[in-house]
Amino acid sequence: MNASTGFGWGRIARLGLVQACIGAIVVLTTSTLNRVMVVELALPALLPGLLVALHYGVQLTRPRMGHGTDVGGRHTPWIVGGMAVLAAGGALAALATVLLPEAPVAGIALAALGFALVGLGVSAAGTSLLTLLAKSVAAPRRAAAATLVWLMMIFGFALTAGIAGKLLDPYSPLRLLAISAGVGLIAWLLSALALIRLEPARPLDPAPAAKPLPVPFRRALREVWAEPVARRFTVFVFVSMLAFSAQDLILEPFAGHVHGYTPGQSTQLAGLQHAGVLMGMLLVAGATLLAARAGRHRWLAALGSLRGWAVGGCVASALALLGLAASGLWPQAWPLAPLVWALGVTTGAFSIGAIGSMMQRAGDGRAAREGVRMGLWGAAQAVAFAIGGVLSTAASDGARWWLGAPGPAYGLVFALEAALFAVSAVLAWRLALPARGTPLASPANAPREPGAHQPAWAGTE
Repeated sequence: MNASTGFGWGRIARLGLVQACIGAIVVLTTSTLNRVMVVELALPALLPGLLVALHYGVQLTRPRMGHGTDVGGRHTPWIVGGMAVLAAGGALAALATVLLPEAPVAGIALAALGFALVGLGVSAAGTSLLTLLAKSVAAPRRAAAATLVWLMMIFGFALTAGIAGKLLDPYSPLRLLAISAGVGLIAWLLSALALIRLEPARPLDPAPAAKPLPVPFRRALREVWAEPVARRFTVFVFVSMLAFSAQDLILEPFAGHVHGYTPGQSTQLAGLQHAGVLMGMLLVAGATLLAARAGRHRWLAALGSLRGWAVGGCVASALALLGLAASGLWPQAWPLAPLVWALGVTTGAFSIGAIGSMMQRAGDGRAAREGVRMGLWGAAQAVAFAIGGVLSTAASDGARWWLGAPGPAYGLVFALEAALFAVSAVLAWRLALPARGTPLASPANAPREPGAHQPAWAGTE
């Protein structure tokens, strides 16, 4: 690594391995334990739903975790410590699931503790990892780096779910405990090995005299929230991720109620959507890498605009959702599979544009606040995911009661999600514009790092 190029692909892949380990523990906690509680233990689905919401709610601590990396200057201790908390939380959640039939009150209390620890672990490890990426990856590589890291997280989801699913058959409480503890231990060890000598033992500080003194967390958060760009980007992340997550819990029920899909067919439909997401991510990553090598070809260089991909992804996702809304009204005229695949491609492109933009924006504003910014945006995403599933399912149930038919009801919800994506496109476009009468920062009170005077979109347009 050097100052001009940042992390190479080997180091980026090592961070991707850590992200895959995070995904491995999270998928066991939020998906496998969810299924065991509802199916094997015949508990109300509300219980795992509330526990998953708790794990998202705890992630409001992300800004505080990011502030810790800003003050200390190093990210590895926060990632390793966060992975330890995450692994412990996953094991406790599995133990609570085993205790639920015999001691419901104690089991629920222990499950709440376990899921809370999972949220804290994700906050510490995930926020620190993204902050390190934002600081250490050169601008032309950021979209491709985000794609690689997210693909490895998806790989962690898929590999863990597949292996754990086979090992869990036939189900027994001891198997569940052994698998959860084993996955947590292996994930922690792999993460610790991947992080060895990834960053210097001491933070590099080219200008120690210019480095701002550490400030209390609340003051740092107020200062970041006072930055117009950071505040508007937080709103963009919340609205866009609300739209992004709201369709997750209603797409397969929609396929069954309106299009007559069997459970197996709807599962295949979800796989088709994930394949589209993968294609959309690879499309943006390839385009940005091509743009970085475009030289004087301005029309090729335009492919590297992260703002363009964020805006275009939002608009295209809105159009795909409007197609789904139309298929609720006229199922025969609007085949479902191509629409779901298109939604996957557009949301995949949007997600990499948004994540890459997040990495670009982390350095805008006051120096030594990258962790707080990444934490703030991560918290906005977590809250949006917690709210999105609840609102979409509640809205679909309410619309079915009001309209009396499932097709128009689901169509109305998809149309509302399309409107959220349209609003997100406007917010993403306006991110490059300064707030009226408000400078992005003042040199007198906002020290910056070298090169931070440029807008985040600089070099990507």
